[in-house]
Amino acid sequence: MEYFVAKQSVVRTIWGKADTVLFIFAGAAAEFAVNKAVDWLYFTGRLPADPLARLFSTVEYARQIVFADRIGAERAIDTIAAIHGAVEAKRGQSIPAWAYRDVLYMLIDYSIRAFELLDRPLTEPERTEVFEVFCRVGQRMGIPELPTTYPAWLADREHHLAQDLVHSRFTTDLYHQYRKHLGPVRYQLLLQGQRLVAPPLVLNLLQLRGPSWLQSVVPLYRHTQHLALSKWVKTSLLPPTYRAQIQALDLEPAPVRARAA
Repeated sequence: MEYFVAKQSVVRTIWGKADTVLFIFAGAAAEFAVNKAVDWLYFTGRLPADPLARLFSTVEYARQIVFADRIGAERAIDTIAAIHGAVEAKRGQSIPAWAYRDVLYMLIDYSIRAFELLDRPLTEPERTEVFEVFCRVGQRMGIPELPTTYPAWLADREHHLAQDLVHSRFTTDLYHQYRKHLGPVRYQLLLQGQRLVAPPLVLNLLQLRGPSWLQSVVPLYRHTQHLALSKWVKTSLLPPTYRAQIQALDLEPAPVRARAA
């Protein structure tokens, strides 16, 4: 059977652990909030109504692609493209190509950042592999002007960060929703986690400057991540209604089904 991502790929390792995925989740939650195209996520009303569910949906589709065979992954990518196309039709506008690239670049960047935070530095070939996997996703979606090499992506990522981010009323509202849905304690944990993985420009826009006290916990985590205590901690990071979804992140996902936007 031909897989979209090779079974021995580091990308499967990254997206096959709940711990790593939760930090990818945290980084994306930060950057989504200051992206100039966040109004598109507000258009359907799903993001402000339940930002955790919306972000879990994004993570779910990414994992479907990473673990599926080639045909299944392409079907999942086509489903994502169709969902976005339906939103564009409802609004009567096209989502900017740069916004599509921004989301794709988040998946690449936070995959690398989260894994290196919790596990080990990736080799240059491994980083290139992460880039190539998600670029193939972008190519299938028809996203134009994607870089062809990892060094070119690094430069384009910096360009996009400089051009496409701003603190807006959506930023303020989205963080209000994060706090509302997480509660004060979990919300503070989210902020500490974002300090560990988000780029400096994102943190500056969110006024999340200064070190995270979670930094001192990371070395301990690396030695205890397989213990029952560690499993209890990560399932406690989000409300109990998401506990089953967090536990499922340690398992290969079931085949994806189409859903409404």
